[in-house]
Amino acid sequence: MSFSYTEFLQWVGLYFYPFVRIGAMLSLIPLYGNRAVTTRTKVILALFITIAAVPSIAVPPPVDPFTWKGVLFILQQVLIGLAMGVIFLVIFQAFVVAGHLIAMGMGLAFAQMTDPTSGVSTPVVSQYFVIIVTLLFLALNGHILVLHVVVDSFEYLPIGVEFLNQQSLRLIFEFGSYMFSAGVLIALPAITALLLVNVAFGVVTRAAPALNIFAVGFPVTLLAGLVMLTLTTPVILPHLQELVHRAIETLTHLQLTSP
Repeated sequence: MSFSYTEFLQWVGLYFYPFVRIGAMLSLIPLYGNRAVTTRTKVILALFITIAAVPSIAVPPPVDPFTWKGVLFILQQVLIGLAMGVIFLVIFQAFVVAGHLIAMGMGLAFAQMTDPTSGVSTPVVSQYFVIIVTLLFLALNGHILVLHVVVDSFEYLPIGVEFLNQQSLRLIFEFGSYMFSAGVLIALPAITALLLVNVAFGVVTRAAPALNIFAVGFPVTLLAGLVMLTLTTPVILPHLQELVHRAIETLTHLQLTSP
């Protein structure tokens, strides 16, 4: 049994280019891109997803992967996959930003632990938010939604289409900046309450200078922060749903801006 070079190029277009895009996205998105997930597991998962997605992918033009045009096709798939991964990563990083802000107000900015998803040190409050958001993301079938998005992208962003134009870059940067505004919005009630507690201690210190503010202030601020964390937890789900909706909306606009 023999294969012609044209058939080889068709197999490369049908399997290798989609595999590159899916693998690039899986390397960044939460859950799948976790450092606890080995590279071998990610490669095998990307391979199985590619095999399952091939029947719904339009046959791309046969391009030799060993030519400059083939290299550009590969880089294009990497960029598309990374762009989708970054958009979903922003959803989780918004809650990390919120945790940072609340931790600074509570006096827990130095209470840090290593984030298993990124390998960097983050406050324990951020880790608390990440755990809650991860569980909610799984409960909402977010891990399935991610796979639907990457498979559907081959319909709206087929292999060979120009992707990184000025408008698509602007959309990605705008959604990245939304991470900070969303983080502030999530943490705003807790930050406001902790600010009022600090203002109250400032008034008490002026009224009673002999009061040891350091002995009393830190436990009270910490307690107020824990109370606000308890009150903030129920509103995590609406914020997560809004962020997921914005992410899907951004991906849709990216697909529409591509020629």
